[in-house]
Amino acid sequence: MTAGRLRKPRGWAAPGPSLFLLLTLLVLPLAAMAGEAADRELAADEAWSMAARGDVVIVDVRTPDEWRETGVAQGALRISLYSGRGVPNLGFVAEVTSVAGARPIALICAAGVRSSLAAVLLQGEGFAAVYDVAEGVLGSDAGPGWLARGLPVEPCGDCPPG
Repeated sequence: MTAGRLRKPRGWAAPGPSLFLLLTLLVLPLAAMAGEAADRELAADEAWSMAARGDVVIVDVRTPDEWRETGVAQGALRISLYSGRGVPNLGFVAEVTSVAGARPIALICAAGVRSSLAAVLLQGEGFAAVYDVAEGVLGSDAGPGWLARGLPVEPCGDCPPG
């Protein structure tokens, strides 16, 4: 072996066009859904107004520890996107379906990352009316957040331990 050059492992071949095509077919729809999710962003005060009128159901996708720490948007459903320690909640879509049904959904998390992922996930499962409260509870580049706007929260005294 010459210094500065790596040897290819025996049996190794560069990824061919079929792998590229497969990745393209997987990534492009997700990118399109992410763009669609971004087009459906709501400011926290808009989400609150829509929820108060009954136009959307707010779903808080944070963890029980976060719910206990800050409280939860008044009337929001608590369905964590993660079941603990970063492990995805494999029942997330089923839980949302069982409690929200076909009603429009506004997803909220701490700062818009998980809610955006959840929006793409739900849209991929056929949910048509999904909104992302991109500024979240704590605020982000999208806005000051639910708490800073002074929107109503309720304590989460019955949240399961983290």
